[in-house]
Amino acid sequence: MNEEKIVPCLWFDNEAEKAAKFYASIFPNSKINEIVSYPIETPSNKPIGSVMTVTFELNGYEFMGLNGGDFFKLNPSISIAIQCETEEEIDKLYENLSKNGETLMPLQNYGFSKKFGWVNDKFGMSWQINQPEDYSKVKQKISPFLLFAGDVCGKAEEAMKFYTSIFKNSKINKIVRYGKDRSPDREGTVEHASFTLEGQEFMVLDSAHEHKFSFNEAFSLIIYCKDQNEVDYFYDKLSAVPEVEICGWLKDKYGVSWQLAANGMSKLMASKKGKETMAAILEMKRLDIKKLMKISEGR
Repeated sequence: MNEEKIVPCLWFDNEAEKAAKFYASIFPNSKINEIVSYPIETPSNKPIGSVMTVTFELNGYEFMGLNGGDFFKLNPSISIAIQCETEEEIDKLYENLSKNGETLMPLQNYGFSKKFGWVNDKFGMSWQINQPEDYSKVKQKISPFLLFAGDVCGKAEEAMKFYTSIFKNSKINKIVRYGKDRSPDREGTVEHASFTLEGQEFMVLDSAHEHKFSFNEAFSLIIYCKDQNEVDYFYDKLSAVPEVEICGWLKDKYGVSWQLAANGMSKLMASKKGKETMAAILEMKRLDIKKLMKISEGR
């Protein structure tokens, strides 16, 4: 399994396993790693024994799919950017991901790229598919892409500085800014930028155009923590909306959702003490790792 510190989590109603298998079938070097079932009843009202989470890899990049009910819907505020090496690769991915989905930007030359397309797939997940001029310069094939619009438009650069101040092995890689006469986008704001957190690449842009979506819990970023000190550190640094803290979930000042999880959490959920572990997590806002370990050990 890939050792990512930060793992994207995609929220579905009931289709996490179906979506994961579909994605793994169209990306090379991809597989399903682990499926965890609901051990008890939860607010999602999913049947005990039904699929709760699916951990999978696409081109070696790890994701998690969660069946959480119809509370939240995926939208283009956070998409997945794919860098394609060949025209055959981008054409095939675009065909598969756009089928029965929605085209936001049709596959073509846009000037900033010789071939680019943006689609929402049949499960609602948003993808930006790009064939760069020089693929040899690509550092990471798959990257989460955050779109700052509405109330947070113009804050992409501030957010990058904020995130890189919190995580280790982090830096802003490149910023391309809007020039004059790009209305409604304001000159100097971020047209495209990339930054690194824990050695992983992320992308951002500002968009002053009218969008009927914003960051929500349907796309969250899981931070795998080694101990309670690390859990507490990220809570204190990132959480900006205390009333939405639940089960290790939090929301930062830009509206982006994060989950703080202990390393090996899925093993605890799948253990003989999975029911007790899940019941304890449901009562927590901030994870108490010591308490969870005691439960798993039968103490």
